[in-house]
Amino acid sequence: MEHISIIIVTFNAAKTLQRCLDSIYRQKNIVAEIIIIDGNSTDATVDIIKANTEYLYYWESNKDNGIYDAMNKALKHIKSKWVYFIGADDELYDDFSNFVLELADNTCIYYANVITRGIKRSGELTAYQQAKDGIFHQAMIYPKSVFEKFNYNLRYRIFADYELNMRCFKHYNFLYKDYIIAHFNHTGSSGFIEDIQFKKDKSSLIYRNFGLIIWLRYIFKQMKEKFRKKN
Repeated sequence: MEHISIIIVTFNAAKTLQRCLDSIYRQKNIVAEIIIIDGNSTDATVDIIKANTEYLYYWESNKDNGIYDAMNKALKHIKSKWVYFIGADDELYDDFSNFVLELADNTCIYYANVITRGIKRSGELTAYQQAKDGIFHQAMIYPKSVFEKFNYNLRYRIFADYELNMRCFKHYNFLYKDYIIAHFNHTGSSGFIEDIQFKKDKSSLIYRNFGLIIWLRYIFKQMKEKFRKKN
């Protein structure tokens, strides 16, 4: 059976965490090594974690500097060849296991689809689409080697996963499989907090990681959109 590290970052997630965990427990023919990093929750989150300790590979509850600081902490504990991140308010579908069983090439980052707002997102993406819009991190499984090279950049509060994927684009193949593997709950922090620094840096990040042609296309589309709004 394939082993995979599944990382959950929590803060006051008592309303949804058990449902998320149960969706992992339902998976078949894989071994999920679950790592939970809690940000010193003040609700019943830690009680739920303690009630599930026999199923967890590692957990801790300490103050952190946000989502991506907690993810970086979790990465120190991964042992499996493959790594997946899921929000405490998200859920896995049964096809997650089928997706995991297709993982074969550790020079590839694999991605599939999620359901969000009742819609299947996002299908197979071109390099330009990856640069412009990114990939839902709940749709992605990384080889461990990614995190032997990179950590999440805490400069970005909401889109550090997007920026990480940009850096990975120069070093890894992105391989799509047509599974729906998770329900992504869009009401988390990414749904209502703006990442101003990422917005400022996005153009230069595209140029640095995707090259001149894709950058020019992106700039042209941005200028066209601004012109359309003015008129």
